[in-house]
Amino acid sequence: MFNQINLIAFRTIVNKEINRFMRIWSQTLLPSAITQTLYFVIFGGIIGSQIRNIPLINEFGMTVKTVPYMQFVVPGLVMMAVLTNAFTNTVSSFFGSKFQKNIEELLVSPTSNWVIVWGYTIGGAIRGILVGAIIFAIAFLFSAVPVVSNYFIILLFVVLTAIVFSLAGLTNGIFAKKFDDVSIFPTFVLTPLTYLGGVFYSIKSLPISKLNLFNLDFVINWQEISKLNPIVYMVDGFRYGFFGVGEMNIYFSLSMLIIFIAFFAWLNMYFLHKGTGMRS
Repeated sequence: MFNQINLIAFRTIVNKEINRFMRIWSQTLLPSAITQTLYFVIFGGIIGSQIRNIPLINEFGMTVKTVPYMQFVVPGLVMMAVLTNAFTNTVSSFFGSKFQKNIEELLVSPTSNWVIVWGYTIGGAIRGILVGAIIFAIAFLFSAVPVVSNYFIILLFVVLTAIVFSLAGLTNGIFAKKFDDVSIFPTFVLTPLTYLGGVFYSIKSLPISKLNLFNLDFVINWQEISKLNPIVYMVDGFRYGFFGVGEMNIYFSLSMLIIFIAFFAWLNMYFLHKGTGMRS
């Protein structure tokens, strides 16, 4: 299963992906850096100056400490850049290969499906992690970098999150039939989930509201609804690595990431085996 042919193929795909996004760095790396800088200026500098400190609440609802708002949003902004770029790189690259018909040469070669899946996945994950590192470096310009509590947790969550969304981007790329299909999921699903994933606010601060509909009163617990958003656990786990405090159970968040990786990896290999989305 893991022979010299597969090893060469894996290295070739990964190198191709890295060379692809590095060759057009002004389109793949620079836009995210500019966008996140604007977030630092607007949410961190302008809005954050009014909010000042924000409480860090653990999974039991207890306030452990407070931190400046600018520091609070840094982990969320970094994670947002990581998952967005990991997803975008894989979906655009794989669909581009389908559109140019060169993916067919790879499929008929002796290369195993798992090599194709993980070659594209690692390439996308590397771009996501690289952009995340750039955003983290930009945070130093705003003196917004928090003191790191656990480097291992930070590295673990950023790598696993990049892999999850790179795999998800591959799934999108497999099913995409036209260029519009590449942007539908990021626009209508990924972006809303990201903004509602606790990047700019604490989930524990969300209220319980009442809604009257057809003369019936409904109680809406926004905290519980937010727990249905998987990005909440990724951002919270990454933030835990900085502050040592998490609103969710850190082991549950980590388990979710591992389950997502196993699911999307199996799903993509199944689709490649069946030839899903490969036939015109």
